[in-house]
Amino acid sequence: MTNVLFTASESTPFVKTGGLADVIGSLPKALKQQGHADVRVILPKYDHFPEPFASSLVKKTSFTVNVGWREHIAELFEYEHDGITYYFISNDYYFGRNNVYGYFDDGERYVYFCRAVIDALPHLDFTPDVLHAHDWQTGLAVAFANILQPVEGMRTVFTIHNIQYQGWLMYEAFDDLFNLPRDHFAGFEWKGMLNCMKSGIFHADKITTVSPSYAQEIMDPYFGEGLDPLLRERHLDVAGVINGIDTDSYNPQNDPNIPVQYKHSREKKRQNKEIIQEELGLPVRGDVPLYIAISRFVEQKGFHLLERILPEFLQQDVQVVLLGTGDYEFESSFSWIAHMHHERMATVLTFDEKLARRLYAASDFFIMPSKFEPCGLSQLIALMYKSVPIVRETGGLKDTVIPFNQYTGTGNGFSFQNYNAHELLQSLQYSLSVFHDPLQWKALMKNVNKSSFSWKDSAAAYADIYKELTAGAIKESD
Repeated sequence: MTNVLFTASESTPFVKTGGLADVIGSLPKALKQQGHADVRVILPKYDHFPEPFASSLVKKTSFTVNVGWREHIAELFEYEHDGITYYFISNDYYFGRNNVYGYFDDGERYVYFCRAVIDALPHLDFTPDVLHAHDWQTGLAVAFANILQPVEGMRTVFTIHNIQYQGWLMYEAFDDLFNLPRDHFAGFEWKGMLNCMKSGIFHADKITTVSPSYAQEIMDPYFGEGLDPLLRERHLDVAGVINGIDTDSYNPQNDPNIPVQYKHSREKKRQNKEIIQEELGLPVRGDVPLYIAISRFVEQKGFHLLERILPEFLQQDVQVVLLGTGDYEFESSFSWIAHMHHERMATVLTFDEKLARRLYAASDFFIMPSKFEPCGLSQLIALMYKSVPIVRETGGLKDTVIPFNQYTGTGNGFSFQNYNAHELLQSLQYSLSVFHDPLQWKALMKNVNKSSFSWKDSAAAYADIYKELTAGAIKESD
């Protein structure tokens, strides 16, 4: 069995700001349960570490981490959760803060963390065959592993979850922070600065992304955020593996957060709908189609399109609920539209995981018109809760949502190709016509009920990557 050490900046159930945490919280469990690998995870220990985990952490040791001329102590903690061993690097100077990200020295913080990951390896009761790092915050761990060779024969995988966020540092940081000879500078430099994402791509043995379509898209200048030349150069080492979700957690049959649990029952979904309608002050009508969006209100998620067409769509006999926070423009606009159409729309400006799950359980449709989307987990969760996704054909949305065809009866959702508000409106109107056609709706729901996005196939794909890499390491040692 392959020993794999995951490293990332966040993971459920300990800390979460986005979909990365869901992946790190569920993929290792799937790999281990299916017998593909012994996976462990190493993370920063941020302030406000949640109970009851905080009181159960076991301190293993402490050691010194050099960040340029600075000497910082790293405390190494261990905790087992759902059969997975987690290690935590604790340092109050870098991680004893109110938030996970958003500080002027984020670059230095993750230089420290990545170097601490490498320095922690001799202190683990575990020798990894593969170091699997995720997104820019841990790209430097791949680089340090490649250069310093802390474990003989250890291979590296770097997964790009969102190439838009790359972790830029000033040119001078190489000498000030990295403790590496200057002849390694080129592996970090990009366009006159240092780039943590670039360092992971440059140094990793294998590069993965979170969907096959996104793997192809980021080699194009439109999606590649400036790194597409490097990715095209390494295209033989790039693979797209679609994300899964934790189907134990996101399961309407046993989700404790929803009022009425169900498997396929539309009547029980209707009961959930009526409860949420009353809660949000909407007319209680189980027969009206409920459309929801749960997201950060930012341009990437396609909210310019939704903002443009919502007043027109709300002329129909529908209800719309938006849940999330984000740019002031969208928060203000959606609040105003909801005020003007209070009989048909509610906007809730917060992030509430329990309310989100109740909305998935209550809704008939889930709107996700992203400008780009590496994979997306929300559309997968929606399908688990039997809510039909309406998406733009990009990245993982294209790979997971098959457009419904009224003539063949195939497809599990609705989609549109161009980043265009009226194409979104046409998809919404088409979905409404299908909702009111009993035969078409029955065919669509049959397909939705058969949709499955567990980690089973994706975990097997990662296992194949690990086996290929470790087989290569054995050959080289021979």
